[in-house]
Amino acid sequence: MAKRIYGIFDDEEILMNAIPSLKEKGVVCKDVQSPFPIHGIEKLLNVPRTRISTVAFLFGITGTSLALLMTWYMMIADWPVNIGGKPNFAFYLNIPAFIPVTFEMTVFCAAHGMALTFLLRSKLLPGVTAPMPHPRITDDKFVLHVDVKDESKMNEVVSLIRNSGASDVLMKSMQFA
Repeated sequence: MAKRIYGIFDDEEILMNAIPSLKEKGVVCKDVQSPFPIHGIEKLLNVPRTRISTVAFLFGITGTSLALLMTWYMMIADWPVNIGGKPNFAFYLNIPAFIPVTFEMTVFCAAHGMALTFLLRSKLLPGVTAPMPHPRITDDKFVLHVDVKDESKMNEVVSLIRNSGASDVLMKSMQFA
């Protein structure tokens, strides 16, 4: 059984200085919870670049495809209308008519898809309780998450976190790979 150690810091500068010193000593810093964004923390934690822009693009392309399929269906299959002898679904002739629908469906699908993706990825679903290692995490405390797989090094890691400036250290048993 592995343990997760939470180092609670009172100041973000102390936290920012503690992470490199802990990493030098072999402590794996997993995550940080903060009441406000700390610029540069993702570089210290080696957080990989997000793929959210790729997902947004895919949702947008889905919306564009749905809009074009919808306009094709309405103009050709559902209710074909002869308007001045022009072809029913010719982009080079009817572009101004298709632009608003295509744009709105692209934005609609991208926005709703990203909102759902954010909720699923962040585990902010209805009925799910977020883990709160310290009650003042949203007020003025900064929490560093450290996972320790070797139980014999627990006391050493706790003392390293305390010596790096943590005001408090909490431990919790975890199941992780």
